[in-house]
Amino acid sequence: MHGISWQSVDHTLDACIKCNICTTYCPVAAVTDLFPGPKYAGPQAQRFRENGQPISPDHAVDYCSGCRVCNEVCPTGVRIAEMNARARAQIAETEGIPLRNRLLGRNELLGMAGSFAPRLANFGLHNPVSRVLAEKVMGIAREAPLPRWSVDGTFGDWMHATRRARLKSDKKVVYFHGCATMYYEPFVGQAAVAVLEHNGYEVIVPPQNCCGLPMLSNGEFSAAEAYHRRNTARLSGYARAGIPIVGTSTSCTLTLKEEAPELLDLHDDAVETLRMGVWDLFEWLRELYDQGELRTDFRPIELTVPYHAPCQQRAHRVGKPALELLSLIPGIDVRESHAACCGIAGTYGYKTEKYRIAMDVGAELFDFVHAQGPHIAFSACDSETCRWQMEHGTGIPSRHPVEFLAAAYGLYDLERRTPISPA
Repeated sequence: MHGISWQSVDHTLDACIKCNICTTYCPVAAVTDLFPGPKYAGPQAQRFRENGQPISPDHAVDYCSGCRVCNEVCPTGVRIAEMNARARAQIAETEGIPLRNRLLGRNELLGMAGSFAPRLANFGLHNPVSRVLAEKVMGIAREAPLPRWSVDGTFGDWMHATRRARLKSDKKVVYFHGCATMYYEPFVGQAAVAVLEHNGYEVIVPPQNCCGLPMLSNGEFSAAEAYHRRNTARLSGYARAGIPIVGTSTSCTLTLKEEAPELLDLHDDAVETLRMGVWDLFEWLRELYDQGELRTDFRPIELTVPYHAPCQQRAHRVGKPALELLSLIPGIDVRESHAACCGIAGTYGYKTEKYRIAMDVGAELFDFVHAQGPHIAFSACDSETCRWQMEHGTGIPSRHPVEFLAAAYGLYDLERRTPISPA
């Protein structure tokens, strides 16, 4: 494994003025003493982490969830979340990576394996006995909101089965579906395709692999780099040709745009071309709207919908385009959450020692959803793991914003999560 590089974050280190704003806003430090706060775990501990220095004496950095709230609120631009991610990677490089973390980092492999026999995989993963065993043996919390494999085939299966019905057009867009849509939530991809085609775009779904974020989060930088290199080789040509690459997983698009290149210090021409060509789906749809090119032939949806912009979406620094576009739908009452974080933070809340922390962090969001009234049918969120956490914490189904948009176009059934063929 290669040494962890600190060059791209160390230049912000001296900008820390020790104001403690990051610690004040940190959702993890607010609920547990196991994490002393971003300032201590980040810039103050940085002197122990540079190449050639002994490893930091304090492993509390592993309790940083990577939510990036500290980056959002830092008045001087210190890259605290990146420092902490590199610190975890240095610990992993020095001390090794537990089997649990290796498995959680391989979402694509697990998704692919379970898709061969999804009903059996769902039973094996979700029955009470296996959950207790997974907790005792692997350290995966028995209550954590693990996903369920689609029993109706993968998103790739659906695209292949419907290939003759797909729109052909001079206007083209590449869709980066991510692991969750491929194996667990193909209906999100179906809704996205319906919206894109309704706006006149042919949807291209080239070969692609996991964005690598679960590996980055668990300290496997070398493995994550291999994933990112493969995606770069497969996708950068489309970006170079001027074809936008859009994704429904806001975590995946942020990883392609920023997290992988910056954490791994990858800045060659192909990587830069890809990062400049990737859009979060609603970021791109809002661009169409601003140019007067987005169709707004929406049918009314009479729903009150609590909306949570997840941490990874806010890290795009593009505002909240899903909130803006959902508000265009007649009859819908979209209510914005101001909770800092849902708590799950990718695979963080799946771990036995962090499950209760994740639930305590998410309590503000869960309370917000319930406070919107007793007849809330759905909440909305751009991140798959956040949706699963919101459902777990509230008992109320959660949907991707694109599902509401597809439903407003009359192309999607929100309740059944199935596409509707246009009349």
